[in-house]
Amino acid sequence: MIPALGLVIGIVAGVLMQPEVPVWLQPYLPIAVIAALDAVFGAVRAVLDGIFNDKVFVISFLSNVVVAAFIVFLGDQLGVGSQLSTGVVVVLGVRIFSNVASIRRHLFNA
Repeated sequence: MIPALGLVIGIVAGVLMQPEVPVWLQPYLPIAVIAALDAVFGAVRAVLDGIFNDKVFVISFLSNVVVAAFIVFLGDQLGVGSQLSTGVVVVLGVRIFSNVASIRRHLFNA
């Protein structure tokens, strides 16, 4: 219940305050969000599998975001930022859809 309440409070605060993302951070934000979503869907899958561990979730969440942002940063430094961003999105997208498929199988036995 507490995580759901925190999510609702965060969404309401974001809508009301309408924060602006600094220009230097804008290329990294979408990648960080996708990396975070991958960790969240992985955690939901782990809960349904009965193997959830909060320490593993926090480490997975933080490491996904840091590694994805580093890959995009490295791509920007090499001049191929958009290609590496696309690669990160594809890899994490496949993981997200795989986790969602597993969640669907757990919930609907399909």
